[in-house]
Amino acid sequence: MEGNRPFGILHVNARKARGWSQLRVVRELGQAAARHGKALPADASVKRRIASWENGHSMPDEFYGALICEAFGMDAAELGLNHLTGHDASLLDARYPPTPEDAFRAVDQLWRADLHGYEPLLLSEASQPAWNEASLRWLVAPDPSFPTKPSTSSVRVGLADVAMIKSTGDTFAMLDDRFGGDHARQSVIQYLSRDVSPLLTGQYTEPVGRALFSAAAEATLLAGWMSYDACHHGLAQRYLLQALRLAQDGDDRRLAGSILSAMSHQATFLGNFTEAATLARAARMGISGVATPTLMAQFHAMEARALARTGDTRACELALAEATKALESRNSDDEPEWITYFDEAELAAEAAHCFRDVNSAKQAVAHAEHAMSGTHVRSDFFATMVLADAHLRAGEPEEACRVALDALDLGEQLKSARCVAYLREFREDLLEISNASVLSDFEEQAAEHRIWLATGAITLSA
Repeated sequence: MEGNRPFGILHVNARKARGWSQLRVVRELGQAAARHGKALPADASVKRRIASWENGHSMPDEFYGALICEAFGMDAAELGLNHLTGHDASLLDARYPPTPEDAFRAVDQLWRADLHGYEPLLLSEASQPAWNEASLRWLVAPDPSFPTKPSTSSVRVGLADVAMIKSTGDTFAMLDDRFGGDHARQSVIQYLSRDVSPLLTGQYTEPVGRALFSAAAEATLLAGWMSYDACHHGLAQRYLLQALRLAQDGDDRRLAGSILSAMSHQATFLGNFTEAATLARAARMGISGVATPTLMAQFHAMEARALARTGDTRACELALAEATKALESRNSDDEPEWITYFDEAELAAEAAHCFRDVNSAKQAVAHAEHAMSGTHVRSDFFATMVLADAHLRAGEPEEACRVALDALDLGEQLKSARCVAYLREFREDLLEISNASVLSDFEEQAAEHRIWLATGAITLSA
């Protein structure tokens, strides 16, 4: 049936039947959005979405799906958007859950759909409005809620169960850090679905429940980070939204702030810089009464990352200065265990990203050289790639290639789509260099690395 064919093919056919280019589709979607009082991001951003849909790399969410149907004058089934017409459509909602029970139900559905490889969810995109809604809803939220109906489950939950969730999460976090998000992501989701979900709907006292919600939020945050690292962006965002709600009802403001910080990180990666800066500021404002220096340093650093991508060098440097000042006053004994990884090396890595993005190559090199922790493999990979980028932008292609080869050695065990994206960007920049000998030498050595092959590179000099 026509409705069962991949959306990308049907979209291309519908577009070409009308004689439309992708840019024409951008304009039509913008006009449809305007009719509903909405605004779309920049044309280039929307065009990238369309290319991603047509290449089969992602699927539109409900917002864009409705605009496409309106623009083409076709229904969802005709365009192969069956995920928006059936009972599974709620899985693609990117909304902040209004109650604890809604969060339990939504996150359980996400875990199960993820385990079953529900493609529209895995290929879904992040929703810009959801970031703004979540930060606002959390900032103005009343006191933490608690399930109102007595549980009918026979599962009794105690603090020992909470401790097991934390210990198991720590193990998976170590694997994620060492081998990348795609290494054990499915194992994390299986654990959450099989072991944690029944606890959320079990029987517990209010103190145990608060601790349970906080532990489940931390584990779901990890699932969000791993899904983000695997570039399942819509899925990652939905995990982070549920984690935020769980942290709210766990009365864990610090963890909630860290979840907003993770949202900011993802928003910057996806090119939504205004939303990213807003999320970082919301995190800072929302935990002002219980903030720790390390958390504040991280939030300032996330804001700096977003500001760098907007080209606001002065505001970026001010945010980095605030991050440095905060980190200098930290006392590790007072920090949550899960944020103690954010140290001088991590801040140097964030600063290196910032200065690379504002084209201050020398400063980027200086910070990147101080960003190697030696203990966090993926973080060291990113810092090394930023150092390679900085050398490339400083007009030092030979040194850039030498450093990039160091990164390839570091990344040999990493299963991370984000790492591949960093390499792909470096490859594209390197292709603009005319020195054939540099290209061929690097190409020959890079070809020995599995992670380089994942970029789709066959030959740089062809």
